[in-house]
Amino acid sequence: MIKHKPKPKGSVIAALDIGSTKIACLIGRVTDDNGGVTVIGIGHVASRGVKSGTITDLLAAEESIRQAVHAAETMAVGEMKGYPLRDVVTGVPTMYTSCHKTAVDVAMLGHEVGEGDIRRAITRAQKQEHREGHTLVHAIAAGYAIDGHRGIEEPRGMAGQRLRVDVNVVSAESPALTNIARCVERTHLDIEALCVPPYAAGLAALVADEMDLGCTVIDMGGGVTSFAVFREGAMIHAGAIPVGGAHVTNDVARGLNTRAHEAERIKILYGSALTSSTDDSELIDVPQLGEEDESQPNHVPRSYLVSIIQPRLEEIFEMVRARLDDSGLGAAMGRRVVLTGGAAQTPGMRDLAGMILGKQVRLGRPARMKGLADATSGPAFAATAGLLHYVCERSDELPQYGRQDTVEGSIVDRMRRWLRENW
Repeated sequence: MIKHKPKPKGSVIAALDIGSTKIACLIGRVTDDNGGVTVIGIGHVASRGVKSGTITDLLAAEESIRQAVHAAETMAVGEMKGYPLRDVVTGVPTMYTSCHKTAVDVAMLGHEVGEGDIRRAITRAQKQEHREGHTLVHAIAAGYAIDGHRGIEEPRGMAGQRLRVDVNVVSAESPALTNIARCVERTHLDIEALCVPPYAAGLAALVADEMDLGCTVIDMGGGVTSFAVFREGAMIHAGAIPVGGAHVTNDVARGLNTRAHEAERIKILYGSALTSSTDDSELIDVPQLGEEDESQPNHVPRSYLVSIIQPRLEEIFEMVRARLDDSGLGAAMGRRVVLTGGAAQTPGMRDLAGMILGKQVRLGRPARMKGLADATSGPAFAATAGLLHYVCERSDELPQYGRQDTVEGSIVDRMRRWLRENW
């Protein structure tokens, strides 16, 4: 597939993951010419003012972002040599994106394929897919053909009459991005790039063979479960459903008649996606909602907790399976599923996902990044780490706007222009 141009060695890059459960910021330094990254700053706080990827309280979300960024900057202050953080790559709420494939033909007239020919095809695809009220997020070259001969992995240097480039285009509803852009901008940061979280999670957690042979990443967040399908080294489909780990917590709170923070604690300590033979004999002390005397024990069997959690998780995987079936990708998805996100860490999740999806399942963690602390090296931070991989290794996939005949400016500039024109 396409060879990606890495960021220069020594560059400082930053990722900002704005989720419903947490807001995380990672600052990294590029350590080699192949795009290797070492994390030099980590900051994460509980998310406020965000629900299902949508900003619901501008001031609360802004403050959470400010706290996460400040924590990462404080940790990285020595490595950044006094320079303040300016540019970040941030995740896009996948619920408000659409993904489809388009094919573009470029006349070669017998000469060799060069970088400019591929870029010309991608730019043409971007123009074709431009829609009012939408912001282009990804334009990914996912397959090549020369004179009708498909399956070409690297077209550069090959000669022919006509080059065809299959381009996967991901666009997002601009109104859904404006408040995110406002929050980031008000913390004196600029958005360098946007990336859908399951794509970022795949870049962090997948090995090369999984990307090439076909694999589906399911990123299980607090308010949204998103997914991306990879094939031949590229993302070929992405989508999301508006259900996540927070919905499981709400079910537990209602079912056990306890406060939300107690439900979250109980879910983490005792929850499971599948029942076991010892569940009936294991008792859990559940503080009751509204009870002032917490010294009085209220014991429920662990089996009752699992009976609340399991149906919701089954529903999530069944909804994901239905969306994947509707995509029409079939065998292109492969036999492999990788689970990422905080909700994926529930015991028994791999086995439950395997039963419902009918595939081999494993948990995914950031696998190629140095400097991550133990607390940030698990599935919950795969998407955040992947944002660094994306801007570092795949900068050629960022939407390119022509020098003369297309819209110029950063993503934030284009959002500002859209706001002026429509509001």
